[in-house]
Amino acid sequence: MAAIKLLAYAPQGMALGEIAEQLDLPKSGVFRLLADLVRLGLVRQDTAGGSYFLTMGLVSLAFQHLAHIGVVDAAQPVLDRLAAESAELVRLGIIDGDRQVWVAKAQGARSGLIYDAQMGDVAQLSCMASGHAWLAQLDEAEAVRLVMQQGLAGEGQYGPNAPRTVSELIAVLAETSQRGYALVVESSAPGMSAIAAPVYHPTSGLVVGTVSIGGPSVRLSRDRLEALSGFLLAAAAELSDLCAGSPYLMSAHPSAAVPESNPR
Repeated sequence: MAAIKLLAYAPQGMALGEIAEQLDLPKSGVFRLLADLVRLGLVRQDTAGGSYFLTMGLVSLAFQHLAHIGVVDAAQPVLDRLAAESAELVRLGIIDGDRQVWVAKAQGARSGLIYDAQMGDVAQLSCMASGHAWLAQLDEAEAVRLVMQQGLAGEGQYGPNAPRTVSELIAVLAETSQRGYALVVESSAPGMSAIAAPVYHPTSGLVVGTVSIGGPSVRLSRDRLEALSGFLLAAAAELSDLCAGSPYLMSAHPSAAVPESNPR
């Protein structure tokens, strides 16, 4: 996996010696490892003795996995509608153990500044609306553990309003819980704002993901975000209903149960 991660960030390919040096392993062992990956169709070598590249094999496996989860395809019309209503980027994040990973999106912006992001990225829980929407459903100790596992924002990291202490984070999560959805302005990055709401599994009551609207702060002022919250919460409720047929989502983070006060 370490070799695969190296190659994922090297679209130009990497030589055997460079991979061995980065992994701090002998060339002979790395050569055998890469030969196995080539045999499995996950890595290719451009010429004999040349650089190694990732193939589309892992991408194919990832898309097959998402298809079998059974939610992403069904969710796309909901995301498309929310993107049209907000005229901004909408994303669906799925809880995967201790992480939240973006698996689907819809772009509603058509002109001016357009914010977009790669699928498969992991949410920075401490400063992103999608992270706050999830953490606010956990008990305080578990929320802090997940954030400290990733790390709080350091000086100059993320946006100027990102929580930089545990007490600041707890205060933000308390506001999020009371509001019913997360709202951040220049927290994840300078000049960016977002709102996010949790998606619940209708049977287990677990938080299985989040849906968010994000874009430039020049368009998404606090008033504009609050005006969009009704559309966001309606989409989150619809997405929650779609989760019923997914056994995979039943195994979401075990502490993310819906609080008794939650109207759902």
